[in-house]
Amino acid sequence: MSTQHHAKIIAFVGMPGAGKSSAVDYVTEKQIPKVYFGGVVLQAVKDAGLEPTPANEQMMREKLRAEEGNDVIVKRIAKQIHDLIDAGQRHIIADGLYSWTEYKFLKHEFPGEMNVVAILAPRSVRHKRLGERPVRPLNKDEALKRDWAEIENLEKGGPIAIADHYVINDGSLEDLHAQIDRELESLSFFGE
Repeated sequence: MSTQHHAKIIAFVGMPGAGKSSAVDYVTEKQIPKVYFGGVVLQAVKDAGLEPTPANEQMMREKLRAEEGNDVIVKRIAKQIHDLIDAGQRHIIADGLYSWTEYKFLKHEFPGEMNVVAILAPRSVRHKRLGERPVRPLNKDEALKRDWAEIENLEKGGPIAIADHYVINDGSLEDLHAQIDRELESLSFFGE
């Protein structure tokens, strides 16, 4: 048996309020395993015996970067993906890919296996959603500040600009699900 395994990895990217979480939730309901970038920091906080507060998460994020380099999170995610592939998984969702650095790392680590799907929505629609969400709602000023911070500080624009596929999420959840089904079909995501 060959040791070279091939997998299909889908990473959903998008600005706050575009619908990334809805997309990830929809696909993982189909029993597709996911790796979660945010989970790396949360796990490190828990492993250190600390409460998962925003302050502790920020402290841990900075500590990990100082000790293991700026690409520490994506390196740990790559290991999780390799472990899933070694365990026989052929379809994997990468949840939380943000930066251009992370994008380049994963494209290099998994050549021909990574597909980036950008979930897009007009800013007015995204900001309305962010204002109406039950957890940590943001007003228009806060939403705009967050957009700018993610583009300027997290290099978030690159992976969205160069994505392999685009889904416009300006309608209902059903519309979003139907578009995701079409994209996954076009990628033969569920076929071997």
